[in-house]
Amino acid sequence: MTRKQRRLYFVVLGMLALGAATALVLTAMKDTLVYFYTPSDLKTRHVAEGRRLRIGGLVEQGSVVRQGDEVHFVVTDLQATLPVVYRGVLPDLFREGQGVVTEGKLDGQGTFRASEVLAKHDENYMPKEVADAIKKSGQWQEEGKKP
Repeated sequence: MTRKQRRLYFVVLGMLALGAATALVLTAMKDTLVYFYTPSDLKTRHVAEGRRLRIGGLVEQGSVVRQGDEVHFVVTDLQATLPVVYRGVLPDLFREGQGVVTEGKLDGQGTFRASEVLAKHDENYMPKEVADAIKKSGQWQEEGKKP
């Protein structure tokens, strides 16, 4: 084998090893990535049942119902709604009409089973389109102001 052939052999072998390592890293990261959606996004996109994701929007007025240790509420982006079930202690800032980000999984009946709820009070925690739509509708509540 000539020197040129040997060098080509090592370059090809190195590229194959790099490609295999990249594929392994991407495969491992696939299960740890958590994508953010709005209720409208979920209506227009197919999301695999049981896949971990985040949902953001407003807690719909009059939708919070406590049943035992579960809390049922509806998240809206003013274009679509999504029912959410959460088991646990809600954050202090959680209330109807306020921004919320929930993390969990979508079940087969179209209900979002949240494992974590983050209550937010400003547009820094939701997509710009959702914040703009909420402000335009007049439902936006500035920090410290009552509805």
